[in-house]
Amino acid sequence: MVNQRIAEGRLIDRRNVLRAGAGLAAAGPALLHEAQAQPRPRGASPMMIIDAQVHAYAANTPERPWHSVPNWPAHVTGDEMVAAMEKVGVDGAIYISPVSMYQYDASYAVEQQKAHPDKFALIKPVNPDDPAVADVITDWKKTPGTVGIRIIMTKESKRAPDDPGFDRILRAAVRNDFPVNVLFWGNIDAGTALIDRHPDVRFIIDHLGILQPSVPPAPPQPWADLPKVLELAQRKNAVIKITGACTLSREPYPFPDIWDPLARVFDAWGLDRCLWGTDWTRAFAVVNYEQAVELFLMTDRLSDTERATLMGGACAKAYGWSPKKA
Repeated sequence: MVNQRIAEGRLIDRRNVLRAGAGLAAAGPALLHEAQAQPRPRGASPMMIIDAQVHAYAANTPERPWHSVPNWPAHVTGDEMVAAMEKVGVDGAIYISPVSMYQYDASYAVEQQKAHPDKFALIKPVNPDDPAVADVITDWKKTPGTVGIRIIMTKESKRAPDDPGFDRILRAAVRNDFPVNVLFWGNIDAGTALIDRHPDVRFIIDHLGILQPSVPPAPPQPWADLPKVLELAQRKNAVIKITGACTLSREPYPFPDIWDPLARVFDAWGLDRCLWGTDWTRAFAVVNYEQAVELFLMTDRLSDTERATLMGGACAKAYGWSPKKA
């Protein structure tokens, strides 16, 4: 299955047919504005491709200021994100309003989903310190295009598994039949305890549950938490995102060292519980959008059936949403 060796030479040859230079380091808007890739012909791929995590956002202006300034491109608007997706045949994406920029205000994401209703489904970060957060979630459920909510449980958040705010959020998620995206990279023991505390909640674990760098190189032992991720697979109320995986590579594109650890994740979780995605734009300093897609489309480590599950089928099942394929 996924334990076959990558045919690296063939992968690179095929890649070069699509574009020159596997080592090209595109910086956000450059990729999105320039025709660096040949558009994938309509109907070329019979499978539905859904990116399980993207972030789109406007430039940092006084009219729409950012809360903080991450190491991301100056802007990746909804239009730019859709253009990048269409160039490489991605049919739709789970659009997560970026908490680093907009905190708990998802108004920009809502605007972009209205402009591209067939391309985006929406996730909103919610605030555990808001005593009215349950009402916020109920209102979010009524918003067109919404498919879930997100909470942050990194060590920096300083929140325990029994945090009262999390309890309020997770009870409201169950009432509204929303899956809960949870980021607990670098804090996987606490995240596991949270999942165990709420067996009736559908959890979607962000970014493999593994702390990922925003710039290269990857740390010396990027997969140190992999045993805990594999053990976490026993929780049947959780699925896991295979997002940002390229940032864990200590080798240049096509990142051959990610496949053996990923194979262990696929085997432990089952591909029907693994959701592929790019995590564009957080991952932009390591991999451009086209590379993050083509790497998984062309690898020989996946059969066509496995690829269809990983790159779309599992995501559609987890969120109950599919884009309209052109």
